[in-house]
Amino acid sequence: QVHLVESGGGLVQAGGSLRLSCAASGNIFSINAMAWYRQAPGKQRELVAGITIGGSTNYADSVKGRFTISRDNTKNTVYLQMNSLKPEDTAVYYCNALPPREVYWGQGTQVTVSS
Repeated sequence: QVHLVESGGGLVQAGGSLRLSCAASGNIFSINAMAWYRQAPGKQRELVAGITIGGSTNYADSVKGRFTISRDNTKNTVYLQMNSLKPEDTAVYYCNALPPREVYWGQGTQVTVSS
């Protein structure tokens, strides 16, 4: 069983930066690709960025050039560096496998960007 814990969210002004972390424990060797997702109030959860175990990445168009996903396989941790944040980035951010597995959803971490 894999357990994922997100951290690093908070309140930031537009234009600011945050770095999210996702610590994985358990049988993480079964996971190839990992991703960050987000869900804003009243909206469906969406994919933000993904990364394979080899380091290949992909991003939603809305965050390209502003967000960077990375992973440290020695620490079983995935990161999301978020720069030039906008109010529309406000959401709860989750990490999960790519594609996501229902049993892996955690509590997420709240990111709030004020204008």
